[in-house]
This record gives sequence, C-alpha cells and structure tokens, in this order.
Amino acid sequence: MKRISQLPISESGLALRICPRHQTASIFTQRNFHAPPAPHATVAPITATGPPPNPPTPSAHHADARVARRRKQAELLKRGQDLRSVAAGKGGGSAKTKRFWKHVHVHHVDEGLQVHLDTRPIRRVSKEILTIPASKPHLATALALEWDLLVSAQQALRHHLIPLTSLISRALDIVDEDKATGGAGGTIRTGIVDTVMRYLDTDSLLCWAPEAVPDPPGYETHVGRTESLRSIQRRTAQPIISFLTEKVWPGVEIVPVLDSDSIVPKSQPQMTKDVVRGWITALPAFELAGLERAVLAGKGLLLAVRLLVEWSPELKHLRNEQSAEGKFGIEDAARAASLEVDWQTGMWGEVEDTHDVDKEDVRRQFGSVVLLVGGEDV
Repeated sequence: MKRISQLPISESGLALRICPRHQTASIFTQRNFHAPPAPHATVAPITATGPPPNPPTPSAHHADARVARRRKQAELLKRGQDLRSVAAGKGGGSAKTKRFWKHVHVHHVDEGLQVHLDTRPIRRVSKEILTIPASKPHLATALALEWDLLVSAQQALRHHLIPLTSLISRALDIVDEDKATGGAGGTIRTGIVDTVMRYLDTDSLLCWAPEAVPDPPGYETHVGRTESLRSIQRRTAQPIISFLTEKVWPGVEIVPVLDSDSIVPKSQPQMTKDVVRGWITALPAFELAGLERAVLAGKGLLLAVRLLVEWSPELKHLRNEQSAEGKFGIEDAARAASLEVDWQTGMWGEVEDTHDVDKEDVRRQFGSVVLLVGGEDV
C-alpha cells in the first residue's frame, strides 16, 4: 500500500486512493488529524445604544486612602526611630531632624536678651535675631526653657510646641511695623484692634444666663444649689467692670449683654466702643500682642484688659498698688473665663481629657500673657 504522501493528487487538490484488489481509485479529503477545524464565529446581535462604557478605574477615595495609609505607616516608623534615638541619648531622629544643640542659655547683649542654642541665637522668620527687651528677664528664661524641652529640630517647626516663641515673634512684628510706619499703625495693629473689638458686644464676662425657672416638685436637678448661675456671673463680673470703669476708662458705661429674660445680645453704647478702641490702638506692641492672646483664650475683651493692666509695667499708673485685695492673677482670670463650664461640670461631672485639658490650656495661655507683658516683678 502506498503512503498518502506518494498518492497522486488531482487538480482539485484531492488525493486519489487506489485499491490494490480492484485497482480502482477513490477520492478522500486530506487534513490534519491533531487539530480540529476552527469553528465558525458566532456574531451576537448588538442591543445596546450609545458608545461602549469606559473601562473601570479605581476611585480617587481608594487611591487617597492607600496613599494616606502608607504615609501614616512611614510616619509611625520614623517616629519609632526617633524615640529609639532619644532613648539611646543621640538627640532624636535622622541627621536632618535631630537636635543639634546641647545647651540653651540666655545671652545679654546691648540690644536686650537673646536665647542661644549653644552658640547659635534663635532667629525669627525674617532671619533677624529674636531679641527680648532687657526689662523682661523672666520672659527670656521661659523662652530658653521652651527650647530646652525640645528633643529634635523638627519640633521647632510645630507652632503648638513653641507657643511662647510665636507670641514673642508676634510682638516683635508689631514693633517693626510701628518703626516702619512711624507709629501711625499698620496692618497688623489695625487687624488686632478690629479682631478684639468684635468680642466686646458678646463678651463672655457680660453674657449672663437667664434667670432659672424653678423645677417642679420631684424633678429638681440639684437640690443643694441655692445660688443661680446668673447671680454667680454677676457677682464675679461686677468687681472687674467697676475696676475698668473707674481706673481704665473713667465714665464709660458697660452694660450686660443679655437681659434676664432674653437670649438676644445687646450692643454696647457707641461712646464706649470709641473709647475702648482708642485705648487699644494706643497700646505698646508687647501689650497689644498679649491682649490679643488673652482675648482669644478667654473669649472676652474685658477680662483680658483687666489681666493686662494688672501685670504690665507700662500700665502701672492705672492700678492701685496699695490695694489690700492682692493682684488679679492667672487663677482669677481662668475662673472668670470658665465660670459657666465649671458650674455645669459641678452639676453633671467632667468629661475626661476634655474639660480638664481645657482648664489647663486656659491657664497656660493666660500665663504666657503675664510673662509677655510683665517685667522684673512678675
């Protein structure tokens, strides 16, 4: 029998198979047996309208969350490295962020007091050396302590870790602006005056609570309380208001913001606003910066002015040094600023890590104001 490859091929491409017995040829188709024939394509009908949809892409929220997660992991890893470096006595972190100074000290110069990190003086954003007036040694010492508590140079870039440095720089910016404008007042001074004056009509010291309505029998919230909140607020605010209207702004009328049966605040007389604005505008630079900090901390202008007058040597002529009542200190200001919160927490209790932290923060900010405006007798 002959091989297929040796069989004769017809003109049509078909192989002829010859039967040896009958010597007859049969025609069969030659094909590959190891691969089946390709099936015909089945075309599905198009039933949709419009262009085809876009391929799916990951959402921006998913990408941002992934990037934020990786950044957080890198930050935690770096923080762990910093803590290990601090524990080993290396000063913290990598070579770029580790603390490059060992000692912090106050240096006396002709211009005033400077704080040096080893041999390098602390500088302001303007690259000028931060120089404190010679009459404020306690302020310079507190500034040196603030920098001595830092464990890395990177912490000096976080304003919440150097609040006293930021406050002193604010005061020195006002000093530079006053020199540039010849005492006419620039944008910084004007902005501070406008900001603190907004607190006069809603001063926390003048926002007395409405008279409480007696609780029905069996529903008393606190049986032991005999004095209302409004009475306590009035008793606390009256000595401060009397001091301001007699010593600081003689003849000026200061009225409560809220009536006993209303929650709509009242505005102070226009003459009072004009007198207070003029007095604030004429304040020295350090006193103006301290007033801004105290107003924002206590949410009130009158309390900030009372604290400022009590501790500033520049305003010494406005207070009575012979008074037997003692100085109006940080604790007095903090209690007056958080009077309503203390009254509420005394009834319902404190929230841990919230009310106690706020109390200490108010005292810290009032203390920085006393250091800023005070002199050698602080």
